[in-house]
Amino acid sequence: MAADEESTPDTIRPAPLAPLPDHRNVDTPWWQELWRRHAHITTPLRERGLECDIEFGLSAYVVSVSLPDDSYLIISPPQEPSSDRPPGDPEGWTVTHEHPDDQSLFEVLYDSTPSNAPAAPQRPETHHGGSAQPLIEAIDHRLAQLRLLPHPVSSTGTPHPLPAAPMLHPPESPDTSDTADPAPVYVHGDALRTLTERLNGTKSHADAAALLHQILEPTDGLLAQLGEFFEAAGEKAKEAEEDDGFDLSYDLADAAAEIRSLGEVLHMAEDRMRALTPLAPAPRLAHAPGRPPSLPPRIHPSAQPQHTR
Repeated sequence: MAADEESTPDTIRPAPLAPLPDHRNVDTPWWQELWRRHAHITTPLRERGLECDIEFGLSAYVVSVSLPDDSYLIISPPQEPSSDRPPGDPEGWTVTHEHPDDQSLFEVLYDSTPSNAPAAPQRPETHHGGSAQPLIEAIDHRLAQLRLLPHPVSSTGTPHPLPAAPMLHPPESPDTSDTADPAPVYVHGDALRTLTERLNGTKSHADAAALLHQILEPTDGLLAQLGEFFEAAGEKAKEAEEDDGFDLSYDLADAAAEIRSLGEVLHMAEDRMRALTPLAPAPRLAHAPGRPPSLPPRIHPSAQPQHTR
């Protein structure tokens, strides 16, 4: 690994994640499953240096986030009435900022849960539903104002710079004359193909991990954005106000959920890739050039010695 790091001095390593909680439940399968289901929330916050935990609220599990001034955030799905959706995938999120010793600091930072009261005004973020990215952006914005963000995000929205990614948008004003090469039709597929070629050509597990980050980063990575794309496509299908449009929207919403679930399953793949150590090449046997190494002579059954009684 040292050789890999020396060979790529320009590669900027991500900041370490905030540590896991320190309690006995961390080693239990049920808590680990809850942690996995909430990784799209906890991982980007841990990248910002914020320690997270999973706790039980009034009727569902919530994410608690410790802040440097001893205050905390509670990121909660609907509690009363409780949601019928699985943990980590509610119809909306509520984020509150609270302090154990000063109730006047209580505030609602974000609320994308739909209101059950017909006449109640909806908050602007309600249309985001259970999407994680706008939730993280709202937390970034408010904690930056309060100077409570240990690792402030960059102008691109990420807490640390990443290796340059391939272009994900078509070139401007392509030349359509007869002599010009035709513009690429599948520019986004070509961009992913370029990323795959870079992965195939890398000599370092650390660089491979950085490329995995481009895919698996839970808010801005390709999988997260692909989930957003299918979710948006489902909303677009609903606009037709036809039965088939609603059926299609359900299929697209299921696809978005499966993509997000895949990201949760693979949320540790980047760290595991970075931790890999290349194996040393196996030693070669010394033998004459062009000739295979000598093998012990094979003994035929007829040549075996006869035992006398």
